Amino acid sequence: MSLTDRQESILALIVREYTESAQPVGSNRLVERYSLDVSSATVRNEMSALTDDGFLRQPHTSAGRVPTESGYRYFVRRILGDTELPNAEKRLISHQFHQVPADVEQWVRLSASILAQQSKVASVVTTPRPERAVFKHLELISTSGRQVLLVLVLQGGDIRQQMLTLKEPHDQAQLADEAATITMACQGKQTAPVQKQIENYSGLTKDVLMLVAEMMARADELWTGDIYHDGITNVLSQPEFSDSTTAKNALRLLEERSYLEEVLAAVLSPTIGGIQVVIGSEGNWDELRDCSMVISRYGAPGFATGAIGVLGPTRMSYGRTISAVRYVAGLLSDLVIETYAG
Repeated sequence: MSLTDRQESILALIVREYTESAQPVGSNRLVERYSLDVSSATVRNEMSALTDDGFLRQPHTSAGRVPTESGYRYFVRRILGDTELPNAEKRLISHQFHQVPADVEQWVRLSASILAQQSKVASVVTTPRPERAVFKHLELISTSGRQVLLVLVLQGGDIRQQMLTLKEPHDQAQLADEAATITMACQGKQTAPVQKQIENYSGLTKDVLMLVAEMMARADELWTGDIYHDGITNVLSQPEFSDSTTAKNALRLLEERSYLEEVLAAVLSPTIGGIQVVIGSEGNWDELRDCSMVISRYGAPGFATGAIGVLGPTRMSYGRTISAVRYVAGLLSDLVIETYAG
């Protein structure tokens, strides 16, 4: 449904006022604060029409109006437009990134902290992972007796280790030769081609290849890397989350890996830098009907990607939050490309 210019202006002002105050907004307040060139009666009539159309609701008789989920969606998709952080804030954030060492974990931690500060809600960031596990290097290290430590290095820096017991002892020189043979055969290959190599070998080489293929298959099933979040106290301090059930639902998304992966798999765009805004119940998760998410994918296309975003009440500052997520996602993408893909 399309609104008139006046209705869009009034809806935008109500979203702004309610975001700041968490209190129902009346017509007199809008006319006085924004020096509108129409009367309070005209504003009330427009607010009544917006209520009838489902964009506003009235908590109780004689109260002002608050935006509904439909109102927020219309505001974000039809009124808000492109937004940017002020240049001074961009420079400050960029400086913070270049002050920390070239380390993915530190970048992700910093991203979570910055987003929580900028959005005033909770942030969640996952470390970048290859879109599919890609073999890079293998080491076999003799420990004691027939015990060997297998160290599998995947493209993108993911390291996986597992102990195995050999059928018969091998010295370190033999193990190094085995590892070199497998590395030469599998380097740059994804899981399926590595599995295909198994039929070309026998003995220890075949046994190690089978184990490597299993480890890579498990890595493929794990969509997200490590998960970092910040700003949980920001969310819990919001009046919408004073109800314990609502708060528990929000915390579940941040702290339960399987639940977060389910949500990200459903809503996250495959496009690097694309912003998704999920408002209330439109995401088909009834537990998150009082929440909104602003999320984006970052990283190096075709190489390694992660997710970055925020979770808060539907009453959030969408313009600032979308701008912050987009900018920090862009910085992370540049750093990942320069360091790992470049």
